Amino acid sequence: MKPRLHIHHFDPQASLHTWFACLQHQPWAILLESAGPLGADNGFDIISADPLATLETRGTSTCLTQDNHQHHHDGDPLALLAKTQQALLGERVEDDSGLPFIGGAMGLFGYDLGRRFERLPAVAQQDIQVPDMAVGIYDWALLRNVATGHWQLAHWGDEAGLARRLDWLMAQRERTTLPLRLTGPWQSNMTRAEYGDKFARIQAYLAAGDCYQINLTQRFSAPYQGDEWSAYLTLSAANKAPFSAFVRLPHSAILSLSPERFLLLDKRHIETKPIKGTRPRHPDPVQDARVAESLASADKDRSENLMIVDLLRNDIGRVSLPGSVTVPHLFAVESFPAVHHLVSTIHGELDARWQEVDLLRACFPGGSITGAPKIRAMEIIEELEPVRRNAYCGSIGYLSQHGRMDTSICIRTLIAEAGQLHCWAGGGIIADSDPDAEYQETYDKVARILPLLDAL
Repeated sequence: MKPRLHIHHFDPQASLHTWFACLQHQPWAILLESAGPLGADNGFDIISADPLATLETRGTSTCLTQDNHQHHHDGDPLALLAKTQQALLGERVEDDSGLPFIGGAMGLFGYDLGRRFERLPAVAQQDIQVPDMAVGIYDWALLRNVATGHWQLAHWGDEAGLARRLDWLMAQRERTTLPLRLTGPWQSNMTRAEYGDKFARIQAYLAAGDCYQINLTQRFSAPYQGDEWSAYLTLSAANKAPFSAFVRLPHSAILSLSPERFLLLDKRHIETKPIKGTRPRHPDPVQDARVAESLASADKDRSENLMIVDLLRNDIGRVSLPGSVTVPHLFAVESFPAVHHLVSTIHGELDARWQEVDLLRACFPGGSITGAPKIRAMEIIEELEPVRRNAYCGSIGYLSQHGRMDTSICIRTLIAEAGQLHCWAGGGIIADSDPDAEYQETYDKVARILPLLDAL
């Protein structure tokens, strides 16, 4: 018998974070949090755990785990994801509940998943074991409407299954854990001199015509003890990012405070909102407004942003109806607790021949964190950055049973694994970039992350 969708009004009698604290220790527990002021990008919070199946891609192999049985596949991981979701939950359904997610696939699509779609060299060290793709197929989710505070439970199955899930939820209890604290200082994987050398090599590539823009990132790492969830609570309160997420994997945790949407697909309407251009916030409101105005009019940042807009227009155009790709908003300033960002918005209409995974594959990884042209920029990134990016610059999000998809770009994102915290920061470099300004920008972007964890 095919599973049936139930939408159940839910009275949690507790806060979002209190509820997720009861689940966060479980492998494959996931929170997608719309933190910060209510806006177009953050209407719902989503919680789930205990998936029907999981898919973990490492290199050329994807491990599908279901009912404690493992099967390994060497084909396209996104095609396998779509096939598994359909097998477990059935065909896509029409739904008028207004919920963004009613069950489906949810999890991490790491930056290095792009190696499955494009031929890239393997130079950078792979020293983190988080899978290239770590996605669960979930037959239930708790959703909180940010505007109203109203909760609903989406569940696939019969009435008895819904009752069992409600009983399971009510039986969950928060575990006593030690708060996270760092046990050593943050260390970058490159010195200032090494950053300068890599910057110079990028300038040589730009001058030779290899690329128009190349993203360069450094990674900060520090040892820690304690529970990662406590660190997420501190960081979420300070950053108030619309695409915040906490993902508990079997041997690691992902803490994301992302301000950036990668791909939204809603009723076959596509939206992407690349960020290119950053300024640190100023404590004085008058000065802060001037900083935002200077960003809006900065030729260098507008040029950098436009390059990525053109790249994403091309990526989306590969699966969109001819003539449907538009740019309704160009060079808008959006402000966050630590920084102002320059953001553009691109729309398209997904061609009827394609589905969510086809859109994701056509655009992955997001061009705002590679440079342009994308493939050549990724080749140069692989040459210059000493370690793989892993989750950083990938995406976290969902593919729902009613055809909606929403994903972030994993910037302002940390990996916790084997007693080490890792946090990345970088930026796009173009011909008229200044090395000192670019280096400082990497620190501006983590100003509400690294110092806060130091203080715990």
